[in-house]
Amino acid sequence: MSTRGSTSGVVYVHSSPSAVCPHVEWAISGTLGARVDLRWAAQPAAPGQLRAECAWTGDAGTGAKLVAALRAWPMLRFEVTEEPSSGQDGERFCFAPVLGLWHARTSANGDIVVNEDQLRSLAVRARGGESFAHGVDELLGAAWDDALEPFRRAGDGAPVTWLHRVG
Repeated sequence: MSTRGSTSGVVYVHSSPSAVCPHVEWAISGTLGARVDLRWAAQPAAPGQLRAECAWTGDAGTGAKLVAALRAWPMLRFEVTEEPSSGQDGERFCFAPVLGLWHARTSANGDIVVNEDQLRSLAVRARGGESFAHGVDELLGAAWDDALEPFRRAGDGAPVTWLHRVG
């Protein structure tokens, strides 16, 4: 175990072509150091695609490692969350084709944390109220929420696989 502490999170694979599903499982398995057998289900928001999700436990920073492994397949739609741990903020990562990767820190209750440097930078470059509002939307990942929401809703009630990092 790392000195960074133990944490947990969830990997949501919102859509994957069936041929890529075994690769997704291998990527998650390799990152967690344990065999992963996800329960894949049809993704109604994208006919012909499959979805799965799994909860995980591991060292702080495991969420970012899972994201790095999953980015090998740019046709996936996925999210990875990592809960806050001792001395570490939580994190949320969203990936959607065309949009790419979005990342933010999260508080203990799951809210997106926008730090003072981000706000100062936004205030300097915003050219008015509408520009500022657009900048806030970018900081909060609104485009990713819009792109992924139909895939999230289609997964309501789907089974979750629980995974634990070994070693």
